[in-house]
Amino acid sequence: MHRARPTATATGVARVAVVLALCAAIVAGCSTNKETSTLLVSVAASLEPAFQEIASDFETQVPGVVVDINSGGSNSLAAQIIEGAPVDVFASANSEAMEDVLYWHAATGPVQTFALNSVVIAVPPGNPASVSGLEDFGNENLFIGLCLPAVPCGSYARESLASAGVVASVDTEEPNVRSLTLKIESGEIDAGIVYTSDVVAAAGSVDSILIPDEHNVDVRYPIAVVSADESGVAAAFVAFVMSDDGREILASFGFELP
Repeated sequence: MHRARPTATATGVARVAVVLALCAAIVAGCSTNKETSTLLVSVAASLEPAFQEIASDFETQVPGVVVDINSGGSNSLAAQIIEGAPVDVFASANSEAMEDVLYWHAATGPVQTFALNSVVIAVPPGNPASVSGLEDFGNENLFIGLCLPAVPCGSYARESLASAGVVASVDTEEPNVRSLTLKIESGEIDAGIVYTSDVVAAAGSVDSILIPDEHNVDVRYPIAVVSADESGVAAAFVAFVMSDDGREILASFGFELP
């Protein structure tokens, strides 16, 4: 989907243009041998829709590179990296997963916060169960879903509920926020707590109920190169995420910008 881009700052454009030009030149050397460079990017499930578009734009600017997006719960992705999975770039939905990767598997690039988010109550279209707020999560007559406690969306949801003094009557715990959102879309769940960006990405397939600021959470997304990528492609991808073009894509999917 085409989206209008804002006018970027001259410094930002110049910096990213240089990185992409160097990256394209390196990849061009491979292309003469009909080789394709694959960049492996692991992202939190809430980031997948935005990163698919970011990857597409990056591939257009750097011919010869294919970006392979692997999404899931941040903690599961961190465990994969620690256990030796071949990943070039990691984008997490919380700092804890990134810190685990840094402790067991040193990043080769700086860790940068590239996006912010918040949580929101999501319900099927039309809100058939007439959910009005967090207090309804304690209603045993409703079918309530949250992410698993170990997953960032699960821990954030429980933090928000605890702030409101609500003990949730949870009927299902999902491995990541995409799985939870899909069950809400299908009407299998009366209500769940997801990221604001997931409601935007759902594009009308779910309705939302705002969680007051005093019971909401501060979600920050860090990104880093986690492979010994000597070609500079991984660093160029991170630079693109941090660029004005990357930030505009993130904003269009409901993320706030640091």
